[in-house]
Amino acid sequence: MKKNIALVTGGFSGESVISYKSAVTIDNNLDRDRFNVYKIDIKPAGWFYEPPAGKKISIDKNDFSLLVDNNKVHFDAVFIGLHGTPGEDGKLQGYFDTLGIPYTSCDAAISALTFNKRYTTAVAAFAGIPVAKSIILMKNGIGSPDEIVKELNFPVFVKPNNGGSSIGMSKVKNASDELGVAIEKAFKEDDQVLVEEMVIGREFTVGVFQAKGNIVVLPITEVISKKDFFDYEAKYEGASTEVTPAEIDERMAGQIREMAEKIYRVFNCRGVVRIDFIYDEKENKPFMLEINTVPGQSEASIVPQQVQAKGWSLKEFYTLLIEEVLE
Repeated sequence: MKKNIALVTGGFSGESVISYKSAVTIDNNLDRDRFNVYKIDIKPAGWFYEPPAGKKISIDKNDFSLLVDNNKVHFDAVFIGLHGTPGEDGKLQGYFDTLGIPYTSCDAAISALTFNKRYTTAVAAFAGIPVAKSIILMKNGIGSPDEIVKELNFPVFVKPNNGGSSIGMSKVKNASDELGVAIEKAFKEDDQVLVEEMVIGREFTVGVFQAKGNIVVLPITEVISKKDFFDYEAKYEGASTEVTPAEIDERMAGQIREMAEKIYRVFNCRGVVRIDFIYDEKENKPFMLEINTVPGQSEASIVPQQVQAKGWSLKEFYTLLIEEVLE
């Protein structure tokens, strides 16, 4: 019998635009011979399923079910394709945990932790994983521009502490006329701002997932931005070149794969995550930048490129992710 799969998309933040793009790719590549797929749009106005023909149907949030043609539809698993809040920060994961519905992402605690960049780097550093030096600013007054100038070497990156897709992110080369503007920009997206020293080196990113009891590291991608850094435009509007698999020697590739697997284990990840690195060739080691627990799946996204470089179809890949949670 086919399993009922809810593909959740949308969201409550600016990242919803990316969620809808990811949902198109996922929806087009889920195996309809094995799964009944219901795309659920979660947004502030409500949670809805829109059938191919007919009106939107509201989700019953008491048990996350649907009433379709007078038949109650319950879900065997949830494929989370929702970036930002509430799909990447642990809120939906906690909700599904209370209902006992499995889902294709890290659990609530790890999702909440990794959504917070400062907490993520702190845990990584404690585990011996190299990370850039950083300072947190909060609207309640913790942290200050003076502390940044005193403690960090410029250039620095200024970004919202919670969130992804490089929204609200800036590179600041000097404090005199750029820092205040960058901080203000980041505070528009979040009430916490992370200021991080720039590690000079080549940028790499790699997808990691678990299937059938094994952790699999996908082919590594090198990101070469046409902009000054890998911002929203570079990520989603073609202002970057992504080389998959990365053209690097096996020693460097082995270091990145080994560290990616270690990070996946240290953070007790589930499903597919994408881990971003800067490789400092002077120190001959990768520095972890961040962990994306719901990586993009749009046509412009990196994980689908890596899956294809491994010689798999997206249908095979998504089936592996769903099978893992159903087991």
